[in-house]
Amino acid sequence: MKQNWWRSVYNHLVFKLGISMLLVGFGFRFHFSQSPSVIPIVSDNNLRTPFVTKNEKPIPSDFAESPEELNQIRRNEDDEKEKCDIFHGEWKPNSGGAPYTNNTCRWIESDQNCIGNGRPDTGYLHWRWSPKACELPPFDAKKFLEMMRGKTWGFIGDSITRNHFQSFICLLSQVEDAVDFFHDKDYKIQKWHFPSYNLTVSVIWSPFLVKAETFEDKNQSSEIQLHVDVLDKIWTQQFDTWDYVLFSSGKWFVRTAIYYENNTILGCHGCEGKNYTDLGFNIAYQKVVKNLFDFIMNSNKQSTIIFRTSTPDHFENGPWSSGGTCDRRVPAKEGEFELGIFNRILREVELPEFAKAKARASEKGKKLKLLDVMPLSLVRPDGHPGAYRYFYPFAKDKKAKVQYDCLHWCLPGPIDQWNDLLLKLVVDD
Repeated sequence: MKQNWWRSVYNHLVFKLGISMLLVGFGFRFHFSQSPSVIPIVSDNNLRTPFVTKNEKPIPSDFAESPEELNQIRRNEDDEKEKCDIFHGEWKPNSGGAPYTNNTCRWIESDQNCIGNGRPDTGYLHWRWSPKACELPPFDAKKFLEMMRGKTWGFIGDSITRNHFQSFICLLSQVEDAVDFFHDKDYKIQKWHFPSYNLTVSVIWSPFLVKAETFEDKNQSSEIQLHVDVLDKIWTQQFDTWDYVLFSSGKWFVRTAIYYENNTILGCHGCEGKNYTDLGFNIAYQKVVKNLFDFIMNSNKQSTIIFRTSTPDHFENGPWSSGGTCDRRVPAKEGEFELGIFNRILREVELPEFAKAKARASEKGKKLKLLDVMPLSLVRPDGHPGAYRYFYPFAKDKKAKVQYDCLHWCLPGPIDQWNDLLLKLVVDD
């Protein structure tokens, strides 16, 4: 590792991190959006966007230095050396178009229903991800359902997880429409069933994966009380019921928080004015991911575990709060969008921790898979709802100022091909 390089640019990166946080803040506004049929209903939608202080701690010294070094961590896994890297490839034109539409799937959240909201272009639907060294078949819903007879799936994470889940259920519903048969009071737990295949799929709202408490005051401010060593019981109590489990997190860790370990304050992130050590969110995220994998390794349930990496936003021309947009209509060229500092920090936690867990999984006979959607998502700035998060936003005024969503993904859209990758992982199991 070239630690001297990291130390020399650390102060510069912290400045960039502060700017990046403004961009990321937009995403959290959407994490709490509601829908009458699919979206969890939550009450803390007024929480403020966190800030980064000048005392932010650096990345731990054993992390990789560059994005390419991080990718190499994934490629160097011993049991993957002879396999095709399905995450290394390019987007190629595809005349076939989307496998479903907003008319053939009723599970699309209104905020991601880009065509239904009047987005006039459809070119973003005519691209396919193509690995450079092998073939990646498109998602075959019939094949998947046949493979999953009598099985159970759980999707656990935040609103990007929910976005992914909606793509997943839309693809399957082209063969048999799902039946939504359960949700809890707050829609944090929802379940669907495919009767002909006896397949049950759940989506669990758990953006931190661990116990998190929030307290709001009359000024609509709050600090999250995050217990990094206590996994969220909303999913742990159901873990043994699932045959396949997909976990993802990351985006929420930028928020102002007080960190607890063993019921004792460990430190904080962005807690200006309080007498706590500002650890930086990377420390908390690393502890959570490690504790997640420890739980999986120590469980008796022989589930197939898929860990999905974090994803980028594509705001241009400013942050979300001052007119940032994502109006591109074609994929970006390789290298046109760099991995932002926030996503890089998340990645510097995710890939090394996954590599350690994968080594342990091999020893314990556990099935642990990586769904690395960052590389293919980074070059798809054209796939976000943008202004078309809203219903015909320019119908009354073509120059209307609209707040863009450049974090979530249109449905249908590029996110559908995350499921091509997912099926490949399951088939190769």
